[in-house]
Amino acid sequence: MQAVSYSAFRRDLRAYLDKTRDDAEPVMVTSKDPDANVVVMNARDYDNLIENLYIAQNRYLSDKLMRSREQFARGDVSVHELIDDGQSDD
Repeated sequence: MQAVSYSAFRRDLRAYLDKTRDDAEPVMVTSKDPDANVVVMNARDYDNLIENLYIAQNRYLSDKLMRSREQFARGDVSVHELIDDGQSDD
């Protein structure tokens, strides 16, 4: 994770935001007061992080995921055709 001072971040805000989006790498914005440091990250990566944390903390979902991984490792899988529901993402 790249660390940058608050002043440098403010000066080059667009460049840091673009880099965070394009490289999916968070940026730590530092301050003279370490308690005021913040991390800037892409919203998509944040959502993914929160979802993974939720699954890891939920015993039922975590166990279900582990069972699925074990089934896949054993080759106990089947292929299904996707159903076209006629709806478009447009």
